Amino acid sequence: MTRWRDPVEPNALSPLPDLHPLVGQMLARRGISTPEAVQSFLNPDFYAPSPASALPDMDAAVERIAAAIRTKELICVWGDFDVDGQTSTTVLVQALSALGADVSRHIPVRARESHGVNIEHLAQVIATGAKLIVTCDTGITAHEAVQYARSRDVDMVITDHHDLPPELPDAIAVVNPKRLPPEHALATLAGVGVAYKLAEALAIHHPTFNLQPSTLLDLVALGLVADLAVLTGDARYLVQRGLDALRTTQRLGLKTMMELAELKPEHLTEEHIGFVLGPRLNALGRLGDANPAVELLTSNDPARVRVLATQLEGLNAQRKLLCDQVYRAAEAQLRDDPSLLAQPVIVLAQAAWPGGVIGIVASRLVERYHRPAILFTAPPGEPARGSARSIEGLNITAAIAEQKDMLLNFGGHPMAAGLALEADRLPEFRRRLGRSVEKMLGESLREEPELSIDGWLPLPEADLTLAEQFEKLAPFGPGNEKLILASQRLTLKSSSQLGKNRDHLKLIVEDELGNQQSVLWWGGGNEELPTGKFDLAYTLRASDWRGQRQAQLELVDFRIREEDRIEVITKKLEIIDQRTVQNPIQAISTFHLQPSTFIWAEGEDKKKRGGSDRNALVETATLIIWTTPPSREELTAVLETVRPEKVIVFAIDPGMDDPKTFLDRLAGLVKFTLNQRAGRTSFNELAAATAQKVAVVRAGLDWLSKRGQVTLQLDAGGELTLTAGGPSDETAALAAETRLRSLLNETSAFRAHFRKADINTLFGANPQAKQ
Repeated sequence: MTRWRDPVEPNALSPLPDLHPLVGQMLARRGISTPEAVQSFLNPDFYAPSPASALPDMDAAVERIAAAIRTKELICVWGDFDVDGQTSTTVLVQALSALGADVSRHIPVRARESHGVNIEHLAQVIATGAKLIVTCDTGITAHEAVQYARSRDVDMVITDHHDLPPELPDAIAVVNPKRLPPEHALATLAGVGVAYKLAEALAIHHPTFNLQPSTLLDLVALGLVADLAVLTGDARYLVQRGLDALRTTQRLGLKTMMELAELKPEHLTEEHIGFVLGPRLNALGRLGDANPAVELLTSNDPARVRVLATQLEGLNAQRKLLCDQVYRAAEAQLRDDPSLLAQPVIVLAQAAWPGGVIGIVASRLVERYHRPAILFTAPPGEPARGSARSIEGLNITAAIAEQKDMLLNFGGHPMAAGLALEADRLPEFRRRLGRSVEKMLGESLREEPELSIDGWLPLPEADLTLAEQFEKLAPFGPGNEKLILASQRLTLKSSSQLGKNRDHLKLIVEDELGNQQSVLWWGGGNEELPTGKFDLAYTLRASDWRGQRQAQLELVDFRIREEDRIEVITKKLEIIDQRTVQNPIQAISTFHLQPSTFIWAEGEDKKKRGGSDRNALVETATLIIWTTPPSREELTAVLETVRPEKVIVFAIDPGMDDPKTFLDRLAGLVKFTLNQRAGRTSFNELAAATAQKVAVVRAGLDWLSKRGQVTLQLDAGGELTLTAGGPSDETAALAAETRLRSLLNETSAFRAHFRKADINTLFGANPQAKQ
């Protein structure tokens, strides 16, 4: 369950006159409140970028490269295989070529070399005659490689942005923004940002430089956004400039990629980099050889560029398939061993998982379970190589570093890391890392996740005018998150599935005045829909749909409204607590003899106790709660219906929270409905018959449907018609089962709370409780 936090109003607010109040408030909350600071944030023309010389060792790097150019030494640019590494390599190759340098490049092939500077392949590069190695987006831990190169009379200049080791490599220069104070404007640059600053410094050193560094900004935006750089200071400025450059880029490779991806460059945003262009380039490095990316980004040969861009499309499709397969396998491990989800860190491994996609799947697990996650590929006879993703507030690389005595190598950022260790040490690593994470997070590990709302908004105000105002705050990303808005008391009017695999939803929501809006729910195709009145949290962007500019609302979360009328209902209520009696069957008989008494019993206990379920209760003086309610919502609804003067609480567990027990019961009810009632039933009827929430029944029926056992049809009046059989989809069935288990865990937790909590607390008022 996610706890919503209302906006915290700033102490002072001095926005520009033409800003919407919500935009001004957001800026003020982030410490941007003077007109000068606001202008600098919104408009790159008013921002003063930091000089390249502010980066440590920049002068030494420029001098050594300049010397290599003068003496015609071969310079090898050594990059990395992700988008940041590809664009960094391209920036430096282009810059050095424009200076007349003799330059080559090497991007490691992931499957053979992994990250970093591998000495075996470094020896091969040196054998080609390279006398200077310039790294980009890698090298900060390459101590052995630097010493090896030096032993061969080869110098190394390191440009990188990853976390610093205890000691820096003994290179000619180590240019890394992490060496600056954290508040410095350059401190959040990714590798391509550092490479760009080196190009700037080289341009200053060589006045005849025939390449304007600004022509490299399209590459800089690609790398910074794809690498999830924190968008503050110079990183934000460079992405702002780079997005402008991307919208008018003359790079044939990028133009062809956009064409194949059906992107309109004039309205391109950072989201198109993150979800369209970035994944295609990343697929090249994850599943193959990333070196052709430099050719794609620099070539002017239309035929060659189209071949390369088409290959990217194919690899990207393959990446999606592999990600789905690994995700299903990871969920199967968690389903088979639920104790893995009870650990502070999700650590999973399998021999056949492709190393190129495990990081993506780790991110999906983090998003789903709000836990840091590490996935390992561990082929027999080889070290286990893992990819880690973190949650806000946990430096996963620092946590991994505490286990360095058992690691073969590791490195990364606070939010992501790579590592390797012997496969037989994985159980020990899981235990030790869990202890480290628990120590670092403390009590926050057990706290429910929070969602900070930036502003409450009437639904009609979420329009294109406001969306265009929000676009002034872009680019969004780490350090500059999108605004999260919320609207109250909505109802769902309709939903439709979108996407090739029907993974997404388009919802039509309506407020109490009849105003409607469409909302996109990415990845919501198999999720439970809101029922009744609910509050909706969403982001708002301006988008283009078939050439038409419009506001786009994207669902972040929703919460069913609890009007808390239970306090009014129970204000003068007498409550008799029978939860701990030794013989509840004997005890209930004494109460049941009284007039005007209803027994609320559900599931199999309905017949045993002669009671009524939630759908058959009426107003009466005395209510006996025999079955433990599945949630507070059902308890509130029953009290509102019955409006009793006295409540006698037994709270007997119906035994329906185990997935197998529940599904067996539900399948039996479905069979009875098909055979005896022509398939006619309702979610409420099935919920009462299983003593569960409607959401649990929906998830259970969804699982049966995705397994091909039953087909569902819901009419406008809420009546449900079941028919036997239907198409099966194992992937969707796995997702439905995962959702069902999560909902059953919620029910089980509430029932445990209901049976043990103070009786006054349960009924939310000041009742006269008796034992």
